[in-house]
Amino acid sequence: MSRKEQIVAMLESAPKDAFLRFALAKEWEGEGNDVAALHIYRSLVNDQPEYVGTYYHLGKTLERMDRPQEAWTAYSKGIAITKKLGEQHAMRELAGARMELGDEEDFE
Repeated sequence: MSRKEQIVAMLESAPKDAFLRFALAKEWEGEGNDVAALHIYRSLVNDQPEYVGTYYHLGKTLERMDRPQEAWTAYSKGIAITKKLGEQHAMRELAGARMELGDEEDFE
């Protein structure tokens, strides 16, 4: 059984487990299936917005899909959540990713 299959099996008994959902998205990413990964990341952001690791990977996935405005928005939402939670390291990582992407006006 592959790692992805193991994760899917575990998700059957714990479908809302943020770590398992995130792990499945990373497996999809590793297979080059950004569409499937994006679906999971968006679902995580909606269902469990305080799972802060999601925002960075959501943004990077959107960047790979040539959707910079959406990536910028994902990073910005993540920055707001990490500030609220006091997650300084994650906040700096998101701010750096957003800075590398450019200014919001660049995408309008």
